[in-house]
Amino acid sequence: MTRATALLAFGFIVAGFFAGSARAEDVKAGDLVISQPWTRATPGGAKTGGGYLTIENKGSTSDKLVSATADVAGKVEVHEMAMNNGVMTMRPLESGLTIDPGKTVKLAPGGYHLMLMELKNPLKQGDKVPVTLQFERAGRVAVTLEAQGVGAQGPAGSDGMKMEKMDHSKMKM
Repeated sequence: MTRATALLAFGFIVAGFFAGSARAEDVKAGDLVISQPWTRATPGGAKTGGGYLTIENKGSTSDKLVSATADVAGKVEVHEMAMNNGVMTMRPLESGLTIDPGKTVKLAPGGYHLMLMELKNPLKQGDKVPVTLQFERAGRVAVTLEAQGVGAQGPAGSDGMKMEKMDHSKMKM
């Protein structure tokens, strides 16, 4: 293989990696913009998973995320995780999650999130997980969570994802 051919092949591999990690399209519903929907892959046998996304309210009236459903889970709840006196607590938000006008609410690890319970199958990296969000004003909104790796801290292409360094020392060119 010539050096030029090897460089070209390497270029296609790198381009394919970045094309595969492109960010999902934003979803608009009324005054809400929902972006960066993602989840983590789950270990085999796990019965729960988390759903994460960002909701921006561009309107002049509050809206509220009141519930969610997903075919992959028997039950989905909107949860809050917080530290109280050095103890991590997690609880469902029975009355929903309010998104005030002009504000952005981020559902992320360690804070607000969707709790996917009674998973029917493990979530695998690369899976596309359809979820329906129910808002008080905007109504039903379909989003697709993109499954990242088990330890991911954010959606593909975000600052939360760390790319492993590639060892080029053994590559022949």
